[in-house]
Amino acid sequence: MRPARPGVVAFLLTAAVLVPGAAPAGEAASAPLPERMADTGGGTQLITAVAPRTASTTGTVTWWDRRGGRWVRAGSAPARFGAKGLVRGTERRQGTDTTPTGLYRLPFAFGIAPAPQGTSYPYRPVRPGSWWCQDNGSRSYNRWREPRPSDCAAAEAEHLITYGSRYAHALVVGFNYDRPVRGRGAGIFLHVNGRGATAGCVSVPAEAMRRLLRWADPDRGPHIAIGTRSGETAITRY
Repeated sequence: MRPARPGVVAFLLTAAVLVPGAAPAGEAASAPLPERMADTGGGTQLITAVAPRTASTTGTVTWWDRRGGRWVRAGSAPARFGAKGLVRGTERRQGTDTTPTGLYRLPFAFGIAPAPQGTSYPYRPVRPGSWWCQDNGSRSYNRWREPRPSDCAAAEAEHLITYGSRYAHALVVGFNYDRPVRGRGAGIFLHVNGRGATAGCVSVPAEAMRRLLRWADPDRGPHIAIGTRSGETAITRY
């Protein structure tokens, strides 16, 4: 066989070279989504909420387990996002009906209905006096309070029990939670679907929410990553 020309050899060698630590193109494309993310929160459970683009109001929520050094899909469901789409969590403004993108912990679960059988996550029952304060002037900004504190105006808070089936079951998304920035937003949850898009939360069908609560294990450090398929808010950036 006649040897290949030097230029052809150089081309073939260049095409075969891989960036150190990178997977071959075919392998990277087929890798589970968490394997392609910059950060998954350090635990062995992860929820991903992905929209096609920032203007989208629908997408998919998937929950994952890390087993044997690999991420394995545990379930998925159609999802709804904010009526005005998605925006970077660091740039979000309160009252804009946008869902914040980013990677967040899940502080606790709550619900008007009892916790689904098998739930191990910390679960707070919603009572008539349960409120989520969104008043920027309150010391309780972005916090659950029972009863509503005097410095949190009722018009600037969610009376949780009035949300009916939407808050039958929910997980608190840790957006703007640990060190709240006034005006950035409060009360972002993963909850049961209502009639349409949300005011900034992520929602899924009722059965999916029950499955998520039975699946979530606080000892495994679950997080939620919210983002788009590509672009500056691509979920793989988080």
